[in-house]
Formats: sequence, C-alpha cells, structure tokens
Amino acid sequence: SWIPWLYLKGISTGEMSGVLSGLLGKRAEGFSASVVKRLKRVWLDEMSEWQRRDLGERNWVHVWADGVYSGLRNEETRLCCLVLIGVDDQGRKSILAIEDGVRESTLSWQEVLLDLKSRGMNAPALAVGDGAMGFWSALDHVYPATRHQRCWVRKAANVLATMPTFDHFLACHQVKYEKATRKLIKDREELMNFFDFPAEHWQSIRTTNPIESTFATIRHRTRLSKGCLSRSTLLSMMFKLGQCAESQWRRLRGFRRLAQVIQGVKFKDGIEVQSDSITVAA
Repeated sequence: SWIPWLYLKGISTGEMSGVLSGLLGKRAEGFSASVVKRLKRVWLDEMSEWQRRDLGERNWVHVWADGVYSGLRNEETRLCCLVLIGVDDQGRKSILAIEDGVRESTLSWQEVLLDLKSRGMNAPALAVGDGAMGFWSALDHVYPATRHQRCWVRKAANVLATMPTFDHFLACHQVKYEKATRKLIKDREELMNFFDFPAEHWQSIRTTNPIESTFATIRHRTRLSKGCLSRSTLLSMMFKLGQCAESQWRRLRGFRRLAQVIQGVKFKDGIEVQSDSITVAA
C-alpha cells in the first residue's frame, strides 16, 4: 500500500526505488521503475474487475456524490472523476464508483448510475452532493424515489462569497444581501431534508466530506506532475487510494438507525415519530 500513497504524494516512478529503500531497507530490494509500471498495469486490471462487481448483496441507504477535478487536461477541459460512496444497512461505507466523466454532466452521471443499477444497486434513501452537478437530474431519472440533500459546506461557501468581508458586514449589519438570500431560498428544501433522518446521521449526511477528505491528495499529485499522468493512471491511483482509505473507515455513526430508514420509519427533527395509536381496555 506504500506505492500508491507515495506516487500520489509526488514521488515519480523513477524515484520510487530509492524512496522505498530508505523506508524499508533490504525489503525494498528488487523494486525498480519497471516493477512499478507492472504494478500500475495490475491495478488497472483490478479496477476493471472491481467496476464489474455485484452490488446487489448489500442494501444501500445513503450515498455521497461528487466530481473530483484534477490538473490533467484533455484539450480544453480538465478531467473529472465521478465518485460515489455509499453506506449500507450495517453502517459500512464503501466506494461504489470511480469513473471518468465529462465535467459533471447529467449524461455522464446517468451512465454511472445506470451501470450501478444494472449491477444490483438498490435505490438509496438519501443522496448527498453539491448543488451545481448534473448528478441530480441523472438521479431523478434512474432513482426517482431517492431524496436530495445539498452539501452545507459548499452552500455556506457560495453564500459567503456573495458578501463583503465580515468586518464590513458587521459595520453595515442593516444592509440586506439579496443575492445571498436568493442562494439560500433556491435550495431551501434540499438543504433541510436531513431533518427527516435520524439525528445521529446528521454529521455525515450534511456534507460531501467523505469524498473530499479521501481524494484531496489527487489535486496535490496532479499539480506536481504538471500533466504527466495519463488518464488511466489517474483512475487507477484513485482506485488504490480509495481502497487504502476504505480499510480505515469506521461504521457510520448511529448505524443501528439505518434499518429504520429502510423500513420507512418517520423522523421529525431527527427524532423518531412515535405512533399515536391508543390501546382501549376490554
């Protein structure tokens, strides 16, 4: 697992042998640039098999979606990897998709979701993502029953970007910021859907942080490589990075509540709605 991490940190294929020797000593003997190249081909084969795996054996409850942009360019556009992470009814998080996409278009996301559905993925109860993606239109087409939750971190950043500095804001607190207000009103429902799910899940389902924190290294690596990485290498690196991260993930907080979400138990303000039925004595 050292090699994908080192590669993503900016260590080139030619430098890998020396770095591993410094870290592992004699255990690194035999590592060369050609060995690393062969390993990358193996990772591509592993990823290809992983992309065909059956998803119907687990019941998926929440998913997080995001487009991870890199410094790599294809003619005029930056390459974008479409990433989907899911959590099952036992609270276990897994990466469901890492796919090459055309920006974050509806068509690209639709292809990803249709592929997941063909491999047995059920309709999740809730999907979490940024408001600017074509993901939502694609989701409505493939999984129309899945509810939308906008990422609060992204929304807060977008709203704050329309305001002046806080010092000036405090000095002029009576001034109304119409543009910022419109941004809040626009996605009000999609920002508040998390209230209808268990409060224990709120920390996880209000943001796309599971994806952001896992793949932040990609941007760093592609800046260092200055475009030298190939598109297939980028995807295989993301796949291996994801596997490394996945092995360290903990269960979703409040995972025992996931079964209730699947069963359709109602929640209001994060609290389970109790039945109002009255038992009449005989």
